Amino acid sequence: MPQLGRVIGTLWCTHKHPKLEGAKLQILQPLDAQQKASGTPIACVDTVGAGPGEMVFYVTAYEAVIPYSMSDLVPIDASIIGIVEQLHWVPPSGENS
Repeated sequence: MPQLGRVIGTLWCTHKHPKLEGAKLQILQPLDAQQKASGTPIACVDTVGAGPGEMVFYVTAYEAVIPYSMSDLVPIDASIIGIVEQLHWVPPSGENS
């Protein structure tokens, strides 16, 4: 299931897995529905060209490999799969916003 996050930095690696050559690696802060930090930052492969400060959708686990490479398994734990232009969240009834 896609999750919400914000790009807070970029990683540069001089040595990485050969199948990740040319991949852009970003540092992402997971967010909750109110756009507040939730958990610790993670490293992600950026498949959409997101930049620092942008809100994004990301996936983890096996699903993280799918947007990057359909032919081979690549050692990826998280992938950015979309850039969020706008978020409108309505809290469930009885919950404070």
